[in-house]
Amino acid sequence: MAKMNDMAMTIEELRNAAAAINDAANWLAQQFTSDVQQQRENITANTEEKAKPALTLEEVRAVLADKSRAGHTAEIRELLKKYGASKLSLVDPKHYEALLREAEVL
Repeated sequence: MAKMNDMAMTIEELRNAAAAINDAANWLAQQFTSDVQQQRENITANTEEKAKPALTLEEVRAVLADKSRAGHTAEIRELLKKYGASKLSLVDPKHYEALLREAEVL
């Protein structure tokens, strides 16, 4: 009878160990999946940034000219001053995208 009791306890311990291992494996799989998904999102974001061509002076000038013709000349001048320039050609190209975003709401 003692052997049967010992065997039942051993079986229960093995089942508990198997459940703990299964839980750990599920947790690791979830962590790995999250990491892989995050890496994929980062790669996608980097690819989109690289794929998006830089704005040119001419493109920005065309949009601002349209806005100016639509009666927003004073607002355009204020935007240029905000970016530290008295005219578009003096605006740092790294600010073109932000400048266009602000001009679009005019």
